[in-house]
Amino acid sequence: MKRLCLTIVAVILLLSTGRLEAGHLDDIAARGTIRIGTTGDYIPMSYLNPATGEYEGIDAELSRIIAESLGVTIEYVPTTWPTLAADTQADKFDIALCGISRNFARARTMAMSDAYGEGLFGKTILCRKTDAKKFKSVADLNKPEVRIMINPGGTNEKFARANLPNATLIVHEANADIPIQIAEGKADIMITETVEAISWVKREPRLAAPLVDKPFAGTRHSCGVLMAKGDQELLNYINFVLAELRMDGRLEQLEIKYLGRRPHK
Repeated sequence: MKRLCLTIVAVILLLSTGRLEAGHLDDIAARGTIRIGTTGDYIPMSYLNPATGEYEGIDAELSRIIAESLGVTIEYVPTTWPTLAADTQADKFDIALCGISRNFARARTMAMSDAYGEGLFGKTILCRKTDAKKFKSVADLNKPEVRIMINPGGTNEKFARANLPNATLIVHEANADIPIQIAEGKADIMITETVEAISWVKREPRLAAPLVDKPFAGTRHSCGVLMAKGDQELLNYINFVLAELRMDGRLEQLEIKYLGRRPHK
């Protein structure tokens, strides 16, 4: 009898916390949309093009593939790097896709999918082409006269604060605007990812990425789809989609198109 009472109490507690409610896959199907959190400020991952009002990049394509596989449409939910974790845990969206680095801190508090973009990401710099020869190492950056512009809340800010304590750090809210700020002389350096640096050098002739072939030590990583803990069914499904894309070659083609992966010969 005592065991039965404890079981009933446990069920009541589960119901009160929502943990026995329909899973996200059922919710998504019933809603007819999948809510995707994205910052929309990260070329070539997820960028909201102001000219078209459309999201562009590898994560925008992955979002479309996931939605199509579920037979639903996308409902984009804007988020920011400083609020990404809180918004994910508050269930403001089903999944987040915007070039999100897989790391231990996120994996401890949230759920992350299997990796994509493996071997393609690492911290590097953007600078003006006229200054490219000045910067050859972290030591060249870690000086008071070097103005480093960072967006708040992400791994770029963490890297800068941990490794460049002597530099002049300038926090700029709009990540997508920082490369132009560098080109126009508002700051000297942007700490960024190799894939973003490569994309901006192609877009803006005033910029250079002199260290792009040698990312800073210990910064290589991959990206993943982020979601709140507790929905293993949704996580399994996202991993299944990524596995299918990897198997049929579509993931590699997307990485070649957006991230500069070299095709297998």
